[in-house]
Amino acid sequence: MISTSNKHPVIPLSEPLISGNEWKYVKECLDTGWVSSAGKYVDLFEEKISEYTGAKYAIACVNGTSALQVSLKLAGVESGDEVIVPSLTFIAPVNAVNYLNAEPVFMDSDDYFNIDPEKTIDFIKKETKYSKGFTINKNTGKKVKAIIPVHVLGNAVWLDDLYEICKERNIKIIEDASESLGTKYNKGKFKTKYTGTIGEIGCLSFNGNKIITTGGGGMILTDNKKLAERAKYLTTQAKDDEVLFIHNEVGYNFRLTNIQAALGVAQLEKINDYLKIKESNYSYYRNSIKDIKGIKLKPVPDYSRNNYWLYTIEINKTGYGKNKEELLEVFGKNHIQARPIWYLNHMQKPFNNFFSYKINNACNLYDTTLCIPSSVNLNKTNIDKVVKIINEK
Repeated sequence: MISTSNKHPVIPLSEPLISGNEWKYVKECLDTGWVSSAGKYVDLFEEKISEYTGAKYAIACVNGTSALQVSLKLAGVESGDEVIVPSLTFIAPVNAVNYLNAEPVFMDSDDYFNIDPEKTIDFIKKETKYSKGFTINKNTGKKVKAIIPVHVLGNAVWLDDLYEICKERNIKIIEDASESLGTKYNKGKFKTKYTGTIGEIGCLSFNGNKIITTGGGGMILTDNKKLAERAKYLTTQAKDDEVLFIHNEVGYNFRLTNIQAALGVAQLEKINDYLKIKESNYSYYRNSIKDIKGIKLKPVPDYSRNNYWLYTIEINKTGYGKNKEELLEVFGKNHIQARPIWYLNHMQKPFNNFFSYKINNACNLYDTTLCIPSSVNLNKTNIDKVVKIINEK
């Protein structure tokens, strides 16, 4: 059993940096009484995220999971449908599929922890058929309505070929860019575009451990005006008449609060500084670790400019002498917070009976990967201590 409870870590895994106008903007909310799900900062945060990402519309939500849930509904996913998801991801997108009584179809990972595009295309070509405008899983007979490519750890999914076959097969792309705000493609069909703006819908998260935070919070991105209007409608209790309280559909209380949005506006003002710090710290880690036998800082794709959200190391026990559980225990004893990558979702108890396709690389990544301290306010002294602990045999 892996212990992940590093009590009172001296060096946390990923904590927020409050360094700008957060206090000022939140105080304004408190002073004016605009603290709930209406106020100027909610609208301003949506406007600023839209401006930053290049998405035409941005709709604020209470968290990233709610953004995914609503996005799946917007994409037409219904009870009994299937949605392609990676097995190696935080469980939120898989749960969101289940909230709609739909079913996940689990895919393997590439070497960047992302859904494997080649295997996914192979699955679509060999294990599904196209009939009457829908892609049908030949194994289950169910419609494959959507796919959720998760940009894991800030690494952009290579979408060029996957995008084309999904377009041909009427499989809606809902990007989970929760971990990748600031990551931009620099090669391929989507060069200069940010993650979360390729598919019909994209989702962001502003949880406390993300590159910028609102404490909680999420965002739906789209270029489709009708989808944006419907997203706003559904996330604000589906009000058809706000005065008479007429509701013609079941809606959700998923609106972000003005206080949280105020935090987000202040955080977004600093994102370019944060991205530079994250890249610099990644380079320092890489240079410090490169000569330790059996340890490798995991690379990032060369087809995108990365946000370097979370740094990970690959452990080769034969070369290093310890496995990930043993190194994790050493980190804990030295009050350094580290954790394994997520337990694979196709093996989770609620989901282990659903369809999965040729999953093996994800298993290897799970067995050999540890996430190490990655906070924006991480300094070289912190990194030196982490490396020193790794280097002690």
